[in-house]
Amino acid sequence: MNLDIWLTLLIASIFLSISPGAGAVVSMNYGLRYGLKKSYGAILGLQTGLFLQTFIVVIGLGTIISKSVMLFNIIKWLGVLYLLYLAFTKIFEKVEVLEEEKLINTYSFKKAYLSATLINLTNIKSTVFLVAFIPQFLSTQYSMIIQFTIISLTLCIIDTIVMTGYSTLASKLKFLVKDVKAMKIQNRITGFFLALAAFFVSTAKKV
Repeated sequence: MNLDIWLTLLIASIFLSISPGAGAVVSMNYGLRYGLKKSYGAILGLQTGLFLQTFIVVIGLGTIISKSVMLFNIIKWLGVLYLLYLAFTKIFEKVEVLEEEKLINTYSFKKAYLSATLINLTNIKSTVFLVAFIPQFLSTQYSMIIQFTIISLTLCIIDTIVMTGYSTLASKLKFLVKDVKAMKIQNRITGFFLALAAFFVSTAKKV
């Protein structure tokens, strides 16, 4: 991959990552609730989902999914339902003020990782975008394996940096959610944005 092509990929990756979406909502939620360090379980999960999506697109399955009405709709509505499940779970979550140590003990790396992986993996809108996006940076002159490695690493590293930024910003606001009322408001805001993300995913159309 030529340097000018990679620089274009880098710039495009930055704009792709800073665009508000379910990943940003999840990163901010973990940063706000548990702090920056604990948010990395979710951030790692988001990158796993993004890596797998990139792999799917590069080997050609992304095109098949985007062209098949049945597969497209199955993945799309699974993604929508999962986001809605997370949204309503967050909105109606039982809220109680816990001491810092007890709050940290409620954190599960495995749950954060798997949940975030599924969010990105079932985001059909992202898959459709990557189907149109990635081929612009592929060339028959170079090894597909090397190009896939460069593209996936660029996308994931940039997204990790951006999601870390979102989590860092949210972690600075932890003092705002120290009582039940504030936590309920935060849960409802998070739930609303997850539901909004589900709506945008539901509008995805085949290319």
